[in-house]
Amino acid sequence: MVEFKINPLSNIPKFRQLVDNVVNALAENKLHAGDQLPSVNFICKEYKLSRDTVFKAYSILKDQGVIESVPNKGYFISNEGQKVLLFLDTLKAYKEVLYGEFVKNLQKTTIADVHFHHYNIDVFRKLINESKGRYSKYIIMPFDHPEVADIVNELPSKNTLIIDWDTNASNHTNKLFQNFGQPVYKALEDANHLLSKYSELIAVYPEFTNHPRKTIDNFVDFCKAHKYQHAVLEKSDDLDVKSGQMYFSVSDRMLGRILEQCKEKKLIIGENVGILSYNETPMKKFIDKGISVISTDFKLMGQKAAEFASSDISMDLCVPTKIFFRDSL
Repeated sequence: MVEFKINPLSNIPKFRQLVDNVVNALAENKLHAGDQLPSVNFICKEYKLSRDTVFKAYSILKDQGVIESVPNKGYFISNEGQKVLLFLDTLKAYKEVLYGEFVKNLQKTTIADVHFHHYNIDVFRKLINESKGRYSKYIIMPFDHPEVADIVNELPSKNTLIIDWDTNASNHTNKLFQNFGQPVYKALEDANHLLSKYSELIAVYPEFTNHPRKTIDNFVDFCKAHKYQHAVLEKSDDLDVKSGQMYFSVSDRMLGRILEQCKEKKLIIGENVGILSYNETPMKKFIDKGISVISTDFKLMGQKAAEFASSDISMDLCVPTKIFFRDSL
């Protein structure tokens, strides 16, 4: 019987950890078609999980075609299928949209093994090294580090897809990415009629963000071209929201602080203070009267990544970035 590892302190939901355990066991050839999985009662007792948690995990695996249930006998591996590595940076709200579309659009016989590197080069290197030869496809979200390119290039180019960032990618590697530069300038141009009512435009680029600097460079270029008074706030503790300013934040953590200060100072968003955020999430349309956003299409990115994972195709696609206007400007 396969031994599962459930970390009660992890940020990853326990049902997802259980799904990942089964997928990992398949990837490591510890489970094969026809093998029986532990019963729901056994897992609940052995790993101190609720029945709802176990049933949710098994339901996901059934929906993916990984397992099947046999009345009065239990759960069995139905198909080993293709195993795909999805290696993301972090699981933020907009990445959940990408992940949800990716899983929804995978073929039934394709199993996704999801990991996160959190911009840590040692974690990135270790996972890539351990993954070689274990997967039919490798879908990798890189980051800005000089060693990333050499590490990624150790994977089979034909079967590797770089997503989100096109930085540090081999010229021969498949790419599915967003442009963090020129589309931002274009989006600001589209919003110029709303930005003109503010006396100063401020880009919020805190010390803890990993967002590409290219976005901020295009913000500055736009402000200079249109002769806006502007600034780039790079120290999070320096945030001091004032009436007449418009804040363009690439960090959702800083977006929360901006909203908090607006509430404390009784500033009306969209009138006294403007807010423009980067990366669409399901909740931003509901915050206050809606937060305006510049974002790529993460649904499309997830769908196209699933298409690459489930078929024998090459890919080189820049996913469009656009602005969503709401009452915060």
